[in-house]
Amino acid sequence: MGFSEDNLKGFILALMSSLFIGASFIIKKKGLRRAAAASGVRAGTGGFSYLLEPLWWLGMITMIIGEVANFVAYAFAPAVLVTPLGALSIIVSAVLAQFILNEKLHQLGILGCVMCIAGSVVIVIHAPQEHPITSVQEICSMATQPAFLLYVASVIVLVFILIFHFAPQCGHSNVLVFTGICSLMGSLSVMSVKALGTALKLTFEGNNQLLYPETWFFVFIVATCVITQMNYLNKALDTFNTAVVSPIYYVMFTSLTILASVIMFKDWDGQSVGNIISEICGFIVVLSGTILLHTTKDFERSSSFRGSYASLSPALSARLCSGNGEFMKHDEENQLPAEAVCLQRQEMH
Repeated sequence: MGFSEDNLKGFILALMSSLFIGASFIIKKKGLRRAAAASGVRAGTGGFSYLLEPLWWLGMITMIIGEVANFVAYAFAPAVLVTPLGALSIIVSAVLAQFILNEKLHQLGILGCVMCIAGSVVIVIHAPQEHPITSVQEICSMATQPAFLLYVASVIVLVFILIFHFAPQCGHSNVLVFTGICSLMGSLSVMSVKALGTALKLTFEGNNQLLYPETWFFVFIVATCVITQMNYLNKALDTFNTAVVSPIYYVMFTSLTILASVIMFKDWDGQSVGNIISEICGFIVVLSGTILLHTTKDFERSSSFRGSYASLSPALSARLCSGNGEFMKHDEENQLPAEAVCLQRQEMH
């Protein structure tokens, strides 16, 4: 199947988005370091001096540009193509961190980068064509088809169960609770973003969609889903180590988004079984590379990978320490190694 002009536009925008977002992390971190050096108070301890640092604002502007490019990409290409390409921002951050922040990239991390690139290439080659949409009412009819309504109902039920039953009981000990909430809501937010982006695209082409209430309904859904998603993502990041949250969130969010897109926009209709299998395989390779990248993030800075713990995986070390993985949220200000946390816990008991 040929690569359409709209798919090409969506691919280029998604690629630009990953470049800008990946670079923004490094620029903001550089700004945070500079602000901390000037004021003596780090953001992690409640300092806000970074708000006066131009470099941090440059990072924020860069991130906003990346998010806008990602938003527009969904108006041109299917989510099956755009969403997995978000993993490329991790590669950009990892590579720039090595040269700008002197954060060493482990050899397995390099392998993870190669896997993400290879998987992305496979996805791009076998991506489905974007089905032409002529009005926001057409999108609304897709959103109200029985299969997608069943998906939405399932998501809402699961989110309510996670928020009101599991979050109070085990939200701070099980990483899947908070990440599950923001991943489920994230899949609905992407569908709404795609609908809104398509409506704006049609409007700029001369077919004004802002006159229809359906467009503003999607605006409301985007706002609701994004606020909920960001709230619980922040809770997950505040409770658990980023190296644990990021790959789990990426896997769940991307998988659910692709599933929602396949149901609502019927991305795989008209595709051969071979193309669908190739996309799934490419997606699995990207997921594996992403997990490998995050797993090896702390290899060089944490002594948990030296001495008596050199042969243990992070997950096994976590189980040996406390059984619930809480040691993974070690204090980044003091950079306590994992075994030091283990010893502290043993002394407490």
